[in-house]
Amino acid sequence: MSLPQPVPPSWKDLGKSANDLLGKDYPFHGATLEVKTQTPSNVAFKVTGNRDSKTDAISGDIEAKWVDRKHGLTFTEAWTTSNVLRTTVEVENQIAKGVKLDLNTTLAPEKGTKTALFNAVFKQSGLHTRAALDVFRGPTFTADAVVGRDGFLFGAEAAYNVTEGNITRYATAVGYNAPEYAVTLQALNNLNTYTASYYHRVSRDTEAGAKALYDTKATHGGVVLEVGTKTYLDDSAFVKAKINNSGVLALGYSQQLRAGVRASFGLALDTQKLNDASPHGPAHKVGVNFVFDS
Repeated sequence: MSLPQPVPPSWKDLGKSANDLLGKDYPFHGATLEVKTQTPSNVAFKVTGNRDSKTDAISGDIEAKWVDRKHGLTFTEAWTTSNVLRTTVEVENQIAKGVKLDLNTTLAPEKGTKTALFNAVFKQSGLHTRAALDVFRGPTFTADAVVGRDGFLFGAEAAYNVTEGNITRYATAVGYNAPEYAVTLQALNNLNTYTASYYHRVSRDTEAGAKALYDTKATHGGVVLEVGTKTYLDDSAFVKAKINNSGVLALGYSQQLRAGVRASFGLALDTQKLNDASPHGPAHKVGVNFVFDS
């Protein structure tokens, strides 16, 4: 008798281990401050501010999230410095086990623009499927599914324009997930863009990964390749490094200063332009991120 299959990752999480390794914890685009607090009544507040090092523009938002675990309900409201209101309502495991429904809306009063995206998720042993309806754009109906068996993953996605009556986007993917490594191959953008990613937990303290991208419609041609690694110095600190085939080297360092306080620093160097006079010029970037979580 075969063992029950685990729930596979969703379509958007295929290759997540490699994407997080190569994309997160490199705050070299500016300075970011994030403050999180939690009330006894299950209301979580998060305030985020960001200063872009290239444009010197300052942006931010304040978010409040209320969770009713007994009834599987989550309500999130956010307000940005661009005067955009974001609202999310989520209901999970109430209609049926493994079913999650959520509605995401945005409203920009000054511009008079609005969006509404309705999502439905169903997951069970060996299956993870999602459906989304973009009410004001199209409307467009998007569906994806990932099936898993003994570590092997197969997924597909398609978007259908209800008004025009045609498929506007489709993609497919295959992968393999093991406890210590993962491989993912994806054909995206109507099978015009191909990506391959690899993640390996080399040891308890070291991770490594790589990602390659080939766009059949890109004018420059060739494959974009990026490789990176992450090493834990101790339980509270780690360093990251990555480099791509354009010669851009990125370094990241994250340190937990105390319980609930973490500082991260990022540096990006264009190794082909190391002689640039200004460290903040187009060839090099530095940044910092502070997170306070109570």
